[in-house]
Formats: sequence, C-alpha cells, structure tokens
Amino acid sequence: MAKARTLYVCQNCGSTSAKWMGKCPSCQEWNTMVEEVLEKENTKAYRWDDSKDKGIRSNRPKTLKEIEDTALHRTQTFDQEFNRVLGGGIVPGSIVLIGGEPGIGKSTLMLQIGLGMSDLKILYVSGEESEQQIKLRAQRLGLSEDNYYILTETNTQKLFKQAKSLQPELLIIDSIQTMHSDYIEATPGSVSQIRECTGEIQRYAKETQTPVFLVGHITKEGSIAGPKLLEHMVDAVLQFEGDRNHNYRILRTIKNRFGSTAELGIYEMVDKGLRQVSNPSEILLGNREEQLSGIAIAGMIEGLRPMLIEVQALVTTAVYGTPQRSATGFDLRRLHMLLAVLEKRCGFSMATQDIFLNIAGGLRVDDPAIDLAIICALLSSFEDEVLPLEVAFAG
Repeated sequence: MAKARTLYVCQNCGSTSAKWMGKCPSCQEWNTMVEEVLEKENTKAYRWDDSKDKGIRSNRPKTLKEIEDTALHRTQTFDQEFNRVLGGGIVPGSIVLIGGEPGIGKSTLMLQIGLGMSDLKILYVSGEESEQQIKLRAQRLGLSEDNYYILTETNTQKLFKQAKSLQPELLIIDSIQTMHSDYIEATPGSVSQIRECTGEIQRYAKETQTPVFLVGHITKEGSIAGPKLLEHMVDAVLQFEGDRNHNYRILRTIKNRFGSTAELGIYEMVDKGLRQVSNPSEILLGNREEQLSGIAIAGMIEGLRPMLIEVQALVTTAVYGTPQRSATGFDLRRLHMLLAVLEKRCGFSMATQDIFLNIAGGLRVDDPAIDLAIICALLSSFEDEVLPLEVAFAG
C-alpha cells in the first residue's frame, strides 16, 4: 500500500518543507513547522455534490461581446451599516470572511443580521457553541424567526449533506477554524484543513449561488489566523475592530470584489445587541461641564465618512528618570515623530515630560489628518491652555 504523503507546514505563514526545521525560512518564526498528512490513500477528488446523476458543467472560452451584461442583484439586510460595508448588499454566491478579537461581537453580529432577514431561509452552522447557547443569545437580542435554522457541526461533508436537503438561501459558518474535512488528515484549525474546507465551501457557494459568511479567528498580531491564501479565496474580508472595554465597534472593509474598500460601519454594543450608529460624531465627542486643557477636536475621514473625534493628551513632568510615552488608538512611532518635530522645529522641549495620548471612544485612527489635532492637544496640555470646543483641527 502506498504511503500517505506528508509535509511540514508552517502554522504562521503556510510555508511547506519536506523536512522539519526549527525556524521557518519564510516568516522567520521558531517552532511553527508541524507535520501534516496532505491526503489519505485511495481518496478521490472531492465535489460538494457527489450525486452521480449530476453532470459536470463544461465551459468554453467566450469573447467579451458574447458574455451577457446582467445587473448584479444584491440582497438587502435590515442593517444599513452592514449594507454600506458590503457595497450595497449581499451578492449571490459570494463568500465573506469576518475576523476580529475574541469577544468583540462577531457571532452576535451574524446572529442579529440573520434573525433580521425574515424573508430568507438561513442556516447557521456553529462549531464553537451549543444550540442552547445560541438560543440564549437570541433571546437576549429579543429576536426570533422560523426560517432561521441552527446546526452544530464541524465536519464539512455532514454540513453539505444537511445543506443539500435544506437548501438555505444564506449560510453562516462560525468559525472556519473549527471545520474539518475527511479528505485531509490534519487537525482542525491547521493550515491544510483551513485551505481544504474553504475550497469546498467556495465550490458549494459558486455552484449553488448561495452567499456564505465565514467567521474567522485572528492572531495576536491582529491578522486573520490561517494561511494568507484564505483571504485570497474569499470575495470580501471584513475586520471587526474595537476595544472590548468600550461600547463602540467599527466594521472595516479590507477586501471587497463587489464594492469599495473605503467604507466602514459603526456600532454600539448595548444589552440588546449591536445598535447602528448613523451619526458617530455625537458619541465620539465627550460631554463636559467645564473646559479642560489637553483636549482637541479632530476633523477626519474614516473610509468615506467624515466625522469629528476627540483627542485627549496629558503632558506632565516625569517623576522617574526615563519619561513615559503611551498612546491608545494611535501609532506610538508616529507620536514619537511628531514629538521630534515639535522639539526640533518649534522649540518645545518635551524630552523630560511624560506624555499620554488617547483617542476617545476606543477607536484606532490611521488618518494622517489627525496629526494637527494631536499636536494641538499636546501643546494645550504642555502650556495648560484650553482650546475652544467650537474649533476642529485637520491637517
């Protein structure tokens, strides 16, 4: 009998090697090479629908003039923020990957959107929670729907068997790292299993024109766990961001084949689930009875949406020998560069000062236009001068 083929696969970047190595030559990480069996003996090529009466569709090359020009039909959800991020709605046959920190609200968002679409038959597949846990969350959200089906399963072959009999109009899988296929001899969550399971789900979605939402875990660096190939295989990648200690969340588009990647949605986590925030400037500006120094209002653009956000800075004399530099919601290296510009070009000596910077609302900002507001907040705290609240800084 032929021996099963094995390779050593890096669990960080997906690089393969015929022999074990302590350090991955691609990503330079240590102890990430794990032996995986790529395929069993006597296996056949997999199709999501193995029925013999179904013929394999054959395609022929066509010119651009021969291809029919049909309008892209999108399915609208009740969540306008979610529609905006997807580019106008859910596209039939599309695969959307949603990643985020543990406990940020990915499962709550998917359950809430699915329960709100009463006109569609939806199958929610959970490999992490039991049916009772999902029902308790749905009761907390105050939603109930007869066309919403729950399946607790981690095997893709059993999943496709149930999907073939139910024929759902929307499939939600939570999460892709818990799924495993019988055609790959590897542990769930490994690079080989994620690649194979996503490939099977992709073929199912394209052949049946069923939209699929995949919930994905992320690594400690903030990137989606698994091989980079996972993000290339799907049609859209959404990142659910925010601080679990704050109420506000941002749904950001990283990749979208059917729309713009500059859109984002803003939510507020309440006891009844995630609430849409149509005007984020109202919640991102603090309500204060008195004016304080070190606070500046920044006019910025997140995605295609302009908003006002509050920048809070504290500059005080260092008690210990080495001054502290701390930034929440802003790049610390960029803060160091702004401080160097202030000292070199403007003559403000902050080498002996402790500096703390915070972006209100628990948001993380990358827009360069916020630099001026950060400088003004730093100088306001350094000179102990109050800035007028009716002035917004951008530049």
